Amino acid sequence: MNRKETFCEHCKKDVLYTEKYQSISAELKGEAYNYNGKVAICDECNNEVFVNEINDYNLEQLYNEFRKQHNIISLEKIIEIPEKYNIGKRPLSLLLGWGEQTFSRYYDGDMPTKQYSEILQKIYDEPDFFLSILESNKDRLKSQSAYEKSKLSTQMLIGTKMTSDTAKVDVVVSYLIRKCEDITPLALQKLLYYVQGFYYAFVNQFIFEENCEAWVHGPVYRDIYFKYKEYRFDPINVLEAADDQNLTVSEKAIIDSVIKHLSCYSGKVLEAFTHAETPWLATRGDLPASVSTNRKIEKKLIADYFTAVKEKNNMINPSDIGVYSKKMFEQTFIM
Repeated sequence: MNRKETFCEHCKKDVLYTEKYQSISAELKGEAYNYNGKVAICDECNNEVFVNEINDYNLEQLYNEFRKQHNIISLEKIIEIPEKYNIGKRPLSLLLGWGEQTFSRYYDGDMPTKQYSEILQKIYDEPDFFLSILESNKDRLKSQSAYEKSKLSTQMLIGTKMTSDTAKVDVVVSYLIRKCEDITPLALQKLLYYVQGFYYAFVNQFIFEENCEAWVHGPVYRDIYFKYKEYRFDPINVLEAADDQNLTVSEKAIIDSVIKHLSCYSGKVLEAFTHAETPWLATRGDLPASVSTNRKIEKKLIADYFTAVKEKNNMINPSDIGVYSKKMFEQTFIM
C-alpha cells in the first residue's frame, strides 16, 4: 500500500492517506459496471478522501470495463500498434483512409466505434492483415521511408510469429500455465526465468534460446509479455494446448520442481527475489529503480549465477530448488 499526502475535508488539513484496492460500481452511458478500482483513506480520520490521480485511475478502469463488455479494443493495444508496426499515428490514419487525427484521438483515449475497433483489433492480432493494408494503400503515405520502415518491422513480426509456433519457450510457457493455479503474467515471467536458470545449473545448457530483459519489475521475456499483457494483474485463464511430448523427462523434472517450490509465491514476491539477484542487478547497473530499460540480461550472467547457487547450496537434484526458494524468502522478507 502506498502512503501519500492530500487535503482531507473532514480533518480540514493536509494528511497522509493510504491507497486501497476495492470493487467499485459506477454507471457509464446509462449502464452499470463493476471494476477493480482504488480508494484513498485518510490515515487520521479513516474517511475516504479525493485524490485526482486515483479518480483518473478509476475512470480508466471504468472505461476499460466498458470496452471489455462491448468488445472494444483496449487502449493499451491501441497504444502498442504504432510501436509494433513502426509507423506514426498520422501515417497510420492515412493508411486506413481515416482523417489524419482519427487514430491520434483513439490513441489519446477516445472510444473507437465498433467498426473501427474491429479493424484495429485485427491489425493488432494479425501482422499479415496489416501488411496487406500497407501494400494496398502505400500511396496514401507521404513518404517512402515510412512505408519501408513499417514493412520491414511487419515482415520481422511475421517471421517471428512463424517460428515461434514450435519454439521451446512457448512449450515451457504452455506447461507452466497448465500446471500452475492462478498464474499471473508477472508470476509467469519470473517462473520462466527460474526455469531457464535452474535448467542451466543442472544440465549445463539453456532450455530455450530467448533472452530476457531487466525491466523495472524484474526479468521479462518481451514476446511472452506482449502475448499475455492484457491479463495485467489477473490470472491467465486461457487453456493452453497440451504439448508435453516436446519436453524431455529432465526438462519436466526441473520445471515441476520450479513450480512446486516457487509458484507458491506471488508474482510480487518472486519479483523481490529477482531484485536481490546478480543477473538483474548487474544488468540494471546504476539505473534508478523506476526507470524503464530494454537491456538484455546476458545469458552468461544467468549461467554463472545459478551455477553458483547450485554449488553453494549443495543442490544434488531438482527437488533441492526448495532450499533456495526458502532461503530467498527468509532473506527478503524475514531478516
